[in-house]
Amino acid sequence: MRRDLISIDDMNVQRIRDYLALAARVEATPEREKVDLLRGKVLAVMFFEPSTRTRLSFETAMQRLGGGVVGFSDILSTSVKKGESFLDTIRTVECYSDVLVCRHPKEGTARLATEVSRIPVINAGDGTNQHPTQTLLDLYTLQKFFGRIGSLRVAFAGDLKYSRTVHSLFHALMMFENVQFILASPALLKLPEYLKIEARRKGHSFHETGDLMEAVENSDCLYMTRIQQERFPDPIEYDLVKGAYILEASMLANVPPHFKVLHPLPRVNEISYDVDSTRHAGYFEQVLNGVYMRQGILLDLLEVSL
Repeated sequence: MRRDLISIDDMNVQRIRDYLALAARVEATPEREKVDLLRGKVLAVMFFEPSTRTRLSFETAMQRLGGGVVGFSDILSTSVKKGESFLDTIRTVECYSDVLVCRHPKEGTARLATEVSRIPVINAGDGTNQHPTQTLLDLYTLQKFFGRIGSLRVAFAGDLKYSRTVHSLFHALMMFENVQFILASPALLKLPEYLKIEARRKGHSFHETGDLMEAVENSDCLYMTRIQQERFPDPIEYDLVKGAYILEASMLANVPPHFKVLHPLPRVNEISYDVDSTRHAGYFEQVLNGVYMRQGILLDLLEVSL
């Protein structure tokens, strides 16, 4: 049966742990032993939205496993510009490839792609919905930094309303025991109510605040997000909250040594550059972990053992 990776909601804890273990094996395996694993296979990247890390890390992952890459990162250079439908584009691109990764500004498009695709589909972000491969690399990063995922205090800060990375990671963390959540955001950008209802139902505690320092002082890990201008239906609403939170190195003066700052990137101004040189900055290692995790995902979906 063909496997896809569309939503964290489709996964259970065991499948997540399997991916974490697979990414660790990928990272530990010398490059020379991985270079032919996907030789002859082709990854199609279909990015209807801009991307740096997700697209390039998937391409790097495939190429380091010996496979090839086709696709696009700008719909202006494709037949979509001429009016070709999303489903026809899927049917066309799958003829050239063995696995397909898709990013789209509309929720549900990755799921829709699975209805016509004959090859595995990977959701690289669909609107404000989910970003499951980012979540898996985030979990892998947490495991590497803390040696565990459960029994952590995780603070999310910034745009909790529109951030698909926050929504996906929040879903995933609720599968683990004793995770405490601190939710720091402007009033206009609070975490959607359905996620808070689910957290209560599963017995997780969370605290909402408008104070970034409160989140820093009461967590093991701070997951910062940018205020995403492109997600706002009303530009006036964006103007009210842009620049609401800026994390500076001085704010980390009293945090414990194990404290880490993560960010799915890109950042705008929400993390000052002086944080980069502190022991607490974890976001660039997070970027590197994306290659290992996405290599593992490609191997799994193409049913190739490491």
